[in-house]
Amino acid sequence: MQSYYYLLLDVFSFLIPFLFSFERKRMHFIQHWKAYFTAIFSVGIFFILWDSYFAYKDVWGFNDQYLIGLRILKLPIEEWLFFLLIPYASVFIHYSLKYFLPKIILKANVTQLITYVLFVVGLALTVFNYDKIYTFVCLGLFTALMLLQIIFKWKYAQRFYISFIIIYIPFYFVNSALTGSYSEKPVVFYDNTENLGIRVGTMPLEDSFYCFTLLYSIVLVFEYLKTTEIFSSKKSS
Repeated sequence: MQSYYYLLLDVFSFLIPFLFSFERKRMHFIQHWKAYFTAIFSVGIFFILWDSYFAYKDVWGFNDQYLIGLRILKLPIEEWLFFLLIPYASVFIHYSLKYFLPKIILKANVTQLITYVLFVVGLALTVFNYDKIYTFVCLGLFTALMLLQIIFKWKYAQRFYISFIIIYIPFYFVNSALTGSYSEKPVVFYDNTENLGIRVGTMPLEDSFYCFTLLYSIVLVFEYLKTTEIFSSKKSS
């Protein structure tokens, strides 16, 4: 049973949001399945390749004790599922909050101020930690995303910045389960010479930034795809 630890964590994190996606009286979120899964796959493949490269570089590794044993590009199949199932559940929370609490939204100028602060923090951490590959890549991507947000002023950030606070709660527990909070040994272990060495609970601080970058990128791609004819909900339903 221990070998199913990571797999079951993936499945149970995904299951309830997925089932609620079929609820027809209110959100009926599954109507957007084509655009949603395309967004998750298109963004996720970049993170998978990054993940695989870092695994080959031994920036991190995976404990076979908690895996079923199938690996592709040095990544366990559970890790591949992580980048499909966890983003589905996480971004679903964002759209649930948007649907049920539509009035909770930041003003545009407040959003822009937050973005500037995040950009400066991200840039400083990136520049001063160029010798740590996980920190440099993770914070560098986050900083680049914040720069794009400053330039294009995407309205979606006005809700997502709030949503991310809520999303971070389950993400924290899921990631903590992978980094040793609830198991004898961590499922995912890190070379701490390649990160800041700062932990939020048991997970590296950088994981919080990659989570934001992954999920907000999916939101941006999803929102764009919904506006195209081929991915319209009417065609998908």
